[in-house]
Amino acid sequence: MIVTPRLNRLPAAERGITIGDFLVPVTLGERISTRARHVALMVAGALFIALTAQIVVPLNPVPITGQTLGVLLVGGALGSKRGGFSALLYVVLGFFLPVYAGHAQGIGHIIGSTDGHLVLGATGGYLIGFVFTAAIVGRLAELGWDRNVVGAVAAFVVGNLVIYAFGVPWLMLATGLNINGAVAAGLTPFLFADGLKILAAAALFPAAWWLVGRRPAER
Repeated sequence: MIVTPRLNRLPAAERGITIGDFLVPVTLGERISTRARHVALMVAGALFIALTAQIVVPLNPVPITGQTLGVLLVGGALGSKRGGFSALLYVVLGFFLPVYAGHAQGIGHIIGSTDGHLVLGATGGYLIGFVFTAAIVGRLAELGWDRNVVGAVAAFVVGNLVIYAFGVPWLMLATGLNINGAVAAGLTPFLFADGLKILAAAALFPAAWWLVGRRPAER
């Protein structure tokens, strides 16, 4: 990935470190391999997204849920690879377990079959967007964007835009709505709630860095 100097907010030696690297206690981390630690964090990330997905405000065709906040937090905490794999694991788990919003499950949320024809689930684009969002937000966190509120807000706004970049066009294809209808159904109703989620996530990360003794001003 080519990164311009303006995106880099940390010295080269400190890039790639995320708050997730401090989530495993040192005594436990010393007893398990690096790979096992990464796997444990990715599984925990997927389960966290699943928990936040159960916070639901019903809307048709796309409900307001807490899973967007979960994806932003997991991506920012775990970084690009671990965050992206966590979101992917969450999506795959939903094929078999009721971990989607409102305890829903099934691959039909992404793609299914009706009368022998393939059809798209209305929320499939958002689910796929979660994977890319977690990876992109994670990459920005690796570059230090989460160390202060302004950078964190910017990173999470970018992440939210990625979700809609996948979700709204997919919704158009799945429902036959035109662009105005898809935006009205799949974007506009969520803007206020998304703003609150972004502010909440953006406040958590600098606070978390402070708690681990890594103030942005001292790095």
